[in-house]
Amino acid sequence: MKQSLLYLLLFATGVVLSLTGMMPEALLDSAITKWVLYLLLLLVGIQIGSGRNHFAALKRYGASIMLVPLATTVGTFAGVALVSLALPERTLTDCMSVGAGFAYYSLSSILITEFRGAELGTVALLANIMREFSVLILAPWMVKHFGKLAPISAGGATTMDTTLPVITQFSGTEYVVIALFHGIIIDFSVPLWVTFFLSL
Repeated sequence: MKQSLLYLLLFATGVVLSLTGMMPEALLDSAITKWVLYLLLLLVGIQIGSGRNHFAALKRYGASIMLVPLATTVGTFAGVALVSLALPERTLTDCMSVGAGFAYYSLSSILITEFRGAELGTVALLANIMREFSVLILAPWMVKHFGKLAPISAGGATTMDTTLPVITQFSGTEYVVIALFHGIIIDFSVPLWVTFFLSL
């Protein structure tokens, strides 16, 4: 929770610095954003590669463990498609690219800003931050009304890091491996899905 609040504070600080003209010109160069994106992709690869033990879950749960990230992906895209009907000023592909962030707001917002501009990138950032915060705040309610897998699906890519403690607390330690595996798969899929929808 503290880490998420820190991210939100940093984002708000960046907005204020830009609006007040206090941001150094060098940091406004779009090339910097591109290199930050490359660094994020490298770090994602390192994070996934370093979690070799996580893949041992495949032996324990078998192929059925893949149903959780699959359900998250299908459910997210179905929900986004419905929401897009209420947003006629935005195309379906714009909405899908935002939803494809799966709460990985740092990477998805940079990608979307790079391809579609700062406005949609900001929407992606806020939408995906809200997704993470919803799990941090509503995890016990989700478990009570929708089952122990609910906060895992709702958490998207964050189930391998920031939302893992609340998932462990309210879903139980037996769901930790599922949450980690789910987070790795969704995390890896974010740049693929986002760039796919942006290219349409």
